[in-house]
Amino acid sequence: MDKGCWRLALVLFVVLLSSTYAEATSFMHMDDFIVAVRQVEHGDPGSDPLSVLRRLRGAGGLDDAFVRHFLGNANPAGAEWDASLSGYLSKAVRHRVTEDATEEGVVLTPDGTTVALAPLLLGIEAGFLAKKAGHVRGLYQLTLAKDLDGSPLLGPDGCWDSVAFPQVFTLLGVPSALTAARVNGGMDGAILGMEVSAERPAALSGLLTEYYCRLDSKGLDAGPRLIAQRRRENFRGLVAPPVLVRQVLKAVELRRGLAGRPKMEVRVKKQLAALVKKGMKEFVQKYIDCPPIIPRCMWGAKPYIGTPTNLSLPLSFMYIHHTHSPSKPCLTFQECAADMRSMQRFHQEERGWDDIGYSFVAGSDGYIYEGRGWLRQGAHTLGHNSVGYGVSFIGDYAIGLPSQHSMGLVRDQLAACAVGGGRLVSDFVLQGHRQVVATSCPGDALYDEIRGWEHFGEVKKGK
Repeated sequence: MDKGCWRLALVLFVVLLSSTYAEATSFMHMDDFIVAVRQVEHGDPGSDPLSVLRRLRGAGGLDDAFVRHFLGNANPAGAEWDASLSGYLSKAVRHRVTEDATEEGVVLTPDGTTVALAPLLLGIEAGFLAKKAGHVRGLYQLTLAKDLDGSPLLGPDGCWDSVAFPQVFTLLGVPSALTAARVNGGMDGAILGMEVSAERPAALSGLLTEYYCRLDSKGLDAGPRLIAQRRRENFRGLVAPPVLVRQVLKAVELRRGLAGRPKMEVRVKKQLAALVKKGMKEFVQKYIDCPPIIPRCMWGAKPYIGTPTNLSLPLSFMYIHHTHSPSKPCLTFQECAADMRSMQRFHQEERGWDDIGYSFVAGSDGYIYEGRGWLRQGAHTLGHNSVGYGVSFIGDYAIGLPSQHSMGLVRDQLAACAVGGGRLVSDFVLQGHRQVVATSCPGDALYDEIRGWEHFGEVKKGK
């Protein structure tokens, strides 16, 4: 069984043994939400996915004039839910950010990312209403465009109180209309909405299970096209930024019309278009060009010991490493997070370092893991830590290579993200650890591989 789906199997087993939903599950995990959806489906055997989606929309209060314009009225009719199931679904679907910066209406997925359910469900419902494949009315306005209003603030991500049994999600910074969870949910809603417009699944629970729980022991290279770990690349191939800009402007005009306000003047519309285009550049850089990065709090990092040294940006080098130990690639969020904790423990307790040494670490589960990050000087490449980022691949690559997907994340996306964000100079030099320190790292096979990467360079003196 895929380790990423162990909780779903456990919870389903408990559900079979328990007649009370509250005893079976009450956590904000995608597995728990799928169980709740199955309860709805089993309680009304004749219902189709569209009917289930409409009932969920009603439970979450997703029935304002903007949503009704595209999807019609929510339909609360059907078999009556018990109080615990009804309360759980209302909490899970209704999205809001509280005054103490906790984000509600979000769930933790098996791959370690957090998703807002409202835009996810609205996108899927729009797809079911499509009359023909490739034309889904309101898909982007319902999932992302209505919140992409040109605001320069995007994000942030957040932390769960417990990764195993999540209940409270706290944001890591000042929230915007498009938190990281809303972006993830919006992307997933657009992807799955377009998918179901062409090929309709028999049940909503089955669709969600397939999308969020399909990575097996062969890793992402052999994984399916339609999977949450590929959301950014799938969304990138789905819609171009200029299309999203037009959808944002249409969303603004529609809201004004539904509120009985006059159409925007030409001058105001041009100003808004310029603002939206500027905001779209930030959106593309952060969520399309950059790879998905799992924050420290999600893999269970211990605090930095002492006072960190800040880097002076932009840097000129990126140094490639392999971990050697752990020696095997990690294929799931659970495995990669455990490896990160193991390395941090070794670096702090055995080597006496302030923190895990690497700036970033690439797993084979589809994600980059934050080590010391963009701003703090690492302890990865002796004598060169102040001039470059240290990026390691989990595993021993003396003979074999990391997954093609993980190498692409580092080679193509992490590097471009660093340049685009002003963290690396555009003509930065990429080197293997062995080029500047007497070591076999990053392994013979991986070193031979990176010699063909763009920006690879010979030894230059660091600091």
